[in-house]
Amino acid sequence: MPTLEDLRNQLREFARVRDWEQFHSPKNLAMAMIVEAAELTEHFQWLTEVQSQALDPEKREQVAQELADVLLYLVRLADRLDIDLMDAAQRKLVINAQKYPADKVRGSAKKAGDS
Repeated sequence: MPTLEDLRNQLREFARVRDWEQFHSPKNLAMAMIVEAAELTEHFQWLTEVQSQALDPEKREQVAQELADVLLYLVRLADRLDIDLMDAAQRKLVINAQKYPADKVRGSAKKAGDS
């Protein structure tokens, strides 16, 4: 199974052989990632909660492709900014654990500070 680092290296090479580095500024990559996230969201627009959890195989594959697009842009953006995504995610989990202690937020969708 490829690692996140393997994926980053594949994306670097993919962009390099196409001479796309010139277009892969952090701004452009962030914008492209948001576009892909919006395309992902479109698949769930107007579905009920139940429907969103029971996608047919064709819709599930379409969602998988959009998720992949978001991931690819995210990994490429992190690479261009020299951010270790796994390290950043681990640090963020620690922050979230402190911000949302399980004994205080269990079963609640409220954010910290909400009344």
